[in-house]
Amino acid sequence: MASFLTSKSFKPHVFPSVFLLVSFLLLLFYTLQRISSPSHTAPLRSRNAPATAAAAAEAEAEAEAQRLFLSLSAGANSTIAGHLRELTRNPHLAGTPSASTVAAYVLSQFRLAGLKTLTRDYSPLLSYPAAASLSLFSARGDLIKAFPLSEPADPESRTVPPYHAYSPSGSTLAPAVYVGYGREEEYGELDRMGVSVKGCVAVVRSGRGYRGAAVERAARKGATAVLMFGAGDGGGVERGMVMLRGVGDPLTPGWAAESGDGEVERLGFEDEELRRRFPTIPSMPVAVETAAEILRTLGGPPVPHEWKEGLGLELGGVGPGPTLVNFTYQEDRRLATIQNVFGVIMGHEEPDRLVILGNHRDAWTYGAVDPNSGTAAMLDVARRFGILMRSGWRPRRTIVLCSWDAEEFGMIGSTEWVEQNLGNLGFKAVAYLNVDCAVQGPGFFAGATPQIDDLLSEVTKQIKDPDLEHKSLYETWVAENGGISIERLARADSDFSAFLHHAGVSSVDMYFGKESPVYHTSLDSFIWMEKHGDPLFHRHVTLAEVWGLLGLRLADDAVLPFNYLSYAAQVQDHTSALGALLDDGISLQAINRSLLQLTAAAKEVQCAAEKLRKGKTEEDGLGELHRRAFNDRLVLAERGFLEEQGLKSRRWFKHVLYSPPEDYESKFSFFPGIADALSRRKKNSGIDVTKEVQHEVWRAARAIQRVASVLRGDIPWSS
Repeated sequence: MASFLTSKSFKPHVFPSVFLLVSFLLLLFYTLQRISSPSHTAPLRSRNAPATAAAAAEAEAEAEAQRLFLSLSAGANSTIAGHLRELTRNPHLAGTPSASTVAAYVLSQFRLAGLKTLTRDYSPLLSYPAAASLSLFSARGDLIKAFPLSEPADPESRTVPPYHAYSPSGSTLAPAVYVGYGREEEYGELDRMGVSVKGCVAVVRSGRGYRGAAVERAARKGATAVLMFGAGDGGGVERGMVMLRGVGDPLTPGWAAESGDGEVERLGFEDEELRRRFPTIPSMPVAVETAAEILRTLGGPPVPHEWKEGLGLELGGVGPGPTLVNFTYQEDRRLATIQNVFGVIMGHEEPDRLVILGNHRDAWTYGAVDPNSGTAAMLDVARRFGILMRSGWRPRRTIVLCSWDAEEFGMIGSTEWVEQNLGNLGFKAVAYLNVDCAVQGPGFFAGATPQIDDLLSEVTKQIKDPDLEHKSLYETWVAENGGISIERLARADSDFSAFLHHAGVSSVDMYFGKESPVYHTSLDSFIWMEKHGDPLFHRHVTLAEVWGLLGLRLADDAVLPFNYLSYAAQVQDHTSALGALLDDGISLQAINRSLLQLTAAAKEVQCAAEKLRKGKTEEDGLGELHRRAFNDRLVLAERGFLEEQGLKSRRWFKHVLYSPPEDYESKFSFFPGIADALSRRKKNSGIDVTKEVQHEVWRAARAIQRVASVLRGDIPWSS
């Protein structure tokens, strides 16, 4: 915490050292007084009734804060709508002047709510379009058409032209080949047709996997460029970035891209690690109408039926040619200033323990869905917290509201902050609660690390469903999925990535609506949200309720509401699924043995937690210290899944259970090291990776053992 509390709002040289030292001394003095002086006015926690009464009083105070928070939903929909209208008045791409205007608005709203505020600037490498052209020629070289590259849905051209951030500059004149979604299965089908993309422009349909992976795969197959189109209507064109292998500023992998006058270590452009982060061929998103005009001119074998599904287009063959595509792209890649904005509510008992709520605010265009539906919800959470503070409430632990910048360029704002504060976060971060696109449509979706599953269920039972009367959010969530369906966060596409995959912080990600039909287009505007996404803004209110209530529980519950029995059961399910896929030569006995330890430790912890919640402790007068030490075990257990050396060939990703796999098409959402080894065997059938897979099994087993050891509270010489 010391390193991020450095702004004009705080005295950075005083707060971290003096305040925390004074807090520690006061806590020590208070504890000694409670031990030595029975006549102290504070109630003593004894083996008798007062301990239970104190626990009951704490629980009632926490419940009252939650009731007040939820009571503030009246009129919140109009408040949130007002925030969203203001946030989306103009496009606000990271690193541009309009982005600063939106940052200033968020900062002003945090201050208006009564939160302490601060900012943190960074200077990462961002990527913008400088120039581009696209035209179609006949086989004889006659110009058929020069295509406009502006977005049809943006006649005033207020937004940045459609482009792929971190696409390299380049040009080509070559026949085109339609490659469907650009996955291995489509290229396999082309091989069976006798069609190669070598020396050709690959025309890719978006919507199945990461766009950067499609560009990288096309380059490996020998394509000279990629044109990418979606199937949506309305004239929207999906922008996005195509950076590979990792998140954060590509020039500072593992450390912060600090802003200011001082020198900062950065990789040189000749560095091999940096070159692997960028595609080797240029790419660009184009309107579906543009793609259709090119595809209609192609000859060759007929397009497979499933490649046409949902397009509603008349297509020729898959190619190549006979027409020629002339494509040029010039990138403007430069250091730019970005700004994270924070609102802080200091905890009154554990100020050095942080409950972190985060959302990014930068957008490719207007960003009504992505991400400012989440920003507007966060501002309403801040408003409610401010009212609670004015009523006399203070959280037990510190709450930090984070408005990240440059997420669209690879989670840069959040990653740089995590990298800069890694030492502090490792000990102090209780959990990270992420909301990106708060509302895309109907239906509640959530992802989380498993120890938070029960808390998610409890909170959603307290909140009304925004679309169905007389139903709780929990009831409709269960009904729609045939049970509680909580995703595991093995993807790296939002700001939880640095917290979970790199720092090992327990995390949650939540949203309404499975997907956005206006994703990264100029149609992502307030008008769309008002007409289609959430006309009454009730889903926004509900998301704010869930988000804020999760934050309150994690900040105020005397004993943290983590359940590691859920974690043990989930890891057992992962292990069973893995066993069904492995060869007989691979043994999972090491994982199974570690799982027995984790399950036993989780049972002990769950039993101890229930006793602590009832106010029962093993040592008279030491209830607070005992409870704090117990909570620390619950917090730090997640860090046990981190492997210091990281994953093979991707050392930044350290979580051996839930980091994303190297193969973008992998079906694994767990055990990434094992998944990577299996993918290497799949790509190179002649390679025997049995030893490598077995090694990754041992690494996973040791991580599970570490988690069990932390939960038990082992000391080095006792285990």
